[in-house]
Amino acid sequence: MSGKSSSSGKGHRGRLRDKFLEKGLSAFRDDEIIELLLTLGTPRRDCKQSARELLSRLGSLRKVFEAPTEVLTEIPGVGQKNAMALRLIHEVARRFLETRLQESTFLNGSADVYDYLRHSMRDLDVEVFKVIYLDARHAVMHAEDLFQGTMSYNVIYLRELLRKALNYNAASLVVAHNHPSGDPTPSLEDKHLTRDIVFSTSLIEVRLLDHVIVGEDKFYSFADRGLIEIYLREFKRNPAMTYFREVAEKGVGWDVMKRGGEQNNSTRPNTRKKIR
Repeated sequence: MSGKSSSSGKGHRGRLRDKFLEKGLSAFRDDEIIELLLTLGTPRRDCKQSARELLSRLGSLRKVFEAPTEVLTEIPGVGQKNAMALRLIHEVARRFLETRLQESTFLNGSADVYDYLRHSMRDLDVEVFKVIYLDARHAVMHAEDLFQGTMSYNVIYLRELLRKALNYNAASLVVAHNHPSGDPTPSLEDKHLTRDIVFSTSLIEVRLLDHVIVGEDKFYSFADRGLIEIYLREFKRNPAMTYFREVAEKGVGWDVMKRGGEQNNSTRPNTRKKIR
């Protein structure tokens, strides 16, 4: 009886693997994906029930991949090797998307950026403010977490943002932050912050292309909603002393603006016509 069960399990594994090779992952249910991964760390035992139990207890494929090892190993039949395989898949996906972002161009808008941001930001317990620096072709030059904590003017110093943009000689930026609540709807302060970033980056001829807020399973794009363009038009109507004073009061010095203008005029080609 035991030999028959083992043989049956091997046959089922073979069918799962053949199915993946022939049809890809889109042909799999979530429990079958987990089962196939569990077989990589379990040479002989049937993994179907463990896979279904993981999905039932944790609620979704994403939550299975993001669960800590001690939670995964509470499920009968899931050992350290199985847990490592599941965690590894999540980390490999995160690394892959980050690498693809670094090697690609920002041509397809907010959805492409969100593909990466949702893995790195949506499950964080604190708000993180990320900046992606782009060249004139919208190729990613660098991406980094600039601040952590509640997003407010006490934390988000525009001076640091502008200094980094000048250091990387960026032609444009995408900024993003997460909402730990899972709801990406922007607050009034999020809108004020975005407006001020548009104004201050415009002063040094660096364009803010988008501000993306990452939620649980969705995101909010200021560019997609037309707000970036509205803020730009507002700035162009009166880019004079009022805005210089407002930005300076929030921590951006005249030396930064002056240095930015000199750098734009002498060392960087005029790319404004190429940015849409």
